[in-house]
Formats: sequence, structure tokens, C-alpha cells
Amino acid sequence: MTASEPTILATSGGHRPGHRTMVAFDSLVHHAVDLSGVHGRRPRVMYVGTAIGDAEHFTTRMSEAARVAGFDFTPLHLFPMPNLDDVEGAVLEQDVVWVMGGSVANLLAVWRVHGLDAVFRRAWEAGVVLSGVSAGSICWFQGGATDSFGPELRPLTGALGLLPYGNGVHYDSDKGRRPLVHRLVADGTLPTTHCTDDGVGLVYRGTELVEAVTELPGKGAYSVVREGDTAIEERIEPRRLPAPR
Repeated sequence: MTASEPTILATSGGHRPGHRTMVAFDSLVHHAVDLSGVHGRRPRVMYVGTAIGDAEHFTTRMSEAARVAGFDFTPLHLFPMPNLDDVEGAVLEQDVVWVMGGSVANLLAVWRVHGLDAVFRRAWEAGVVLSGVSAGSICWFQGGATDSFGPELRPLTGALGLLPYGNGVHYDSDKGRRPLVHRLVADGTLPTTHCTDDGVGLVYRGTELVEAVTELPGKGAYSVVREGDTAIEERIEPRRLPAPR
């Protein structure tokens, strides 16, 4: 079972402290599984940690989170070499791909060396739900604001471009992101840009934004559009997701 049409859930959340584990999957990860339409068996979730260099300790934490959630878990590592014989086949077998945050600039470079840009496009077209947090959100868009190059936020363009927008993550918790996104939209560096506070996700069917959802109260999503030489921001009120089952 895969989603009925190409689906992306782009987020600034999805993780929380567990009761007996360091990390648990919060409502946004469970919503990605719901969007896939899987039923009657354990959901297949692939974790991609390229943006943090495939850090083994975090893969272990995510594996524990998947065990608690009742998911079949497949990590995709690219360091020091791909850990799967047939990467494309493994990706296409998944219900959900969840991409971890970190350096979106490094993630994109490594994915392209290994042909993952084309693999993820084929998976998206086949109905595998593509999702992730932070760098794992920006990667699906045209670009966004990133700290991949150093402590000072800088623009990133030339992401995978499955979605024809810019993307702003951690919009409420990193105070430099909102003004930079506004500047990049106003000067045309980024197209119309969709942004998320921490705990918020954006659901796309095809390339259409159909809904904002949140696992935390009081949070928002935003659309930043260019009008003349300025940027105009409009709040999108997200739907509150139920707590994880």
C-alpha cells in the first residue's frame, strides 16, 4: 500500500523524549504513516541520517523509537558506503521515508553522488510518502535558509525541487530565520516560501499544499509571498494532531 498520489510531509518536528527510550516518534511521524494508507501490517519506515553523517548512535535511537511505535525499520546509510545492495529497491518497498535534520547542503551533495535525488523522485511518484525534519524538510523544496555553512544563516538554493517553493524551518525557535526568509523572498532568491514553527508539518499532495498540521498547541505555519520588492507573510492555522497511539 502506498499513498494514492505523490505525498510529502515537510516538518519542523516529529521527535520527543521517550518513556524508556531517548527518542520517541511524535504525532508528525505517525501522521506520515497515516498518509501512506498502510493497514493490515506493520508500516515500513526508512530512516535516512545522511545530514548527520549517518551517526550510529542516533540510528540506534531511531531504531528503538520504531520498535516502540510498531514500525518495520530500515536505516539507509551512505557512509562509508551504502549499507543496502539495492538502494532503489529498498526505498520503493517503503511506506514512509523519514529524513533526519542536520546539514542540508551536505545531504544534497552526498545524495547526488549516489543518485538518491533520482531515486527519491521515483519513490515520490510511486506513492512512497517522503517526510522529515529540518534538513529533511528543506531538501524536498527549491531551497531555504540554512546553517549548513556556519553559525550565520545563509540561503540555500538548488535543493531537489520536488516542490516549487522555498521552505523555512524552525520559524519560531531560531530568530534569524524569519527575517532572512523575508529578505530572500523579497529579492527573488527564493520563490513563495512555506514555513513551519517547531512541531508543525505541511502536507502536500502532488505539488499542492493541502494542510498544515501540528503536534504542539499554539504553533503556526506561514506562506511568504513576494509583492513588488517586499515580502508578505500570511499565517496558516494548523490542525492539531492526536497524540501518538
